[in-house]
Amino acid sequence: MLSLNILKNGFCKIAFVLLICLPVASQAQAVFNHAALCSKNLKKSNEFYTSVLNLKIIPNPFKDTVHTWYNIAPNVAMHVIQGNCSPALKLIGDHICFSVPSITKFTALLNDKKIVYRNWKGIAGQVEHRVDGVSQVYIQDPDGYWIEINDAK
Repeated sequence: MLSLNILKNGFCKIAFVLLICLPVASQAQAVFNHAALCSKNLKKSNEFYTSVLNLKIIPNPFKDTVHTWYNIAPNVAMHVIQGNCSPALKLIGDHICFSVPSITKFTALLNDKKIVYRNWKGIAGQVEHRVDGVSQVYIQDPDGYWIEINDAK
């Protein structure tokens, strides 16, 4: 901004105002670290997550018998914690999601293990085909948590 003032004696005074716009210090975007689920029977949950979803157990700092940590993505974990879980109603819209290379192979595994899968409408044995070309099914873990399985790339 340039300001020009004419003084009484005919001289001009020029003033420069320099505005420096610095970014306001802001917080970096939060990064997803982990999800935690309560389990009434950790042994059953461990069997489900390792044999159905093929998740890998990773070390946890508690080194006890009531926590299991799984690697679910680079630098992202899922904690399953044994406890007195709330019997709250679990809705299909409240779910976590894992992608697999083939829905056909995954549903065959579910059929072999006699695990019911559903489409979004809740129809058992049906695969959902989304408008974006992704196929998906929904299953429940031993504690009733909904899990979407899809073939998104």
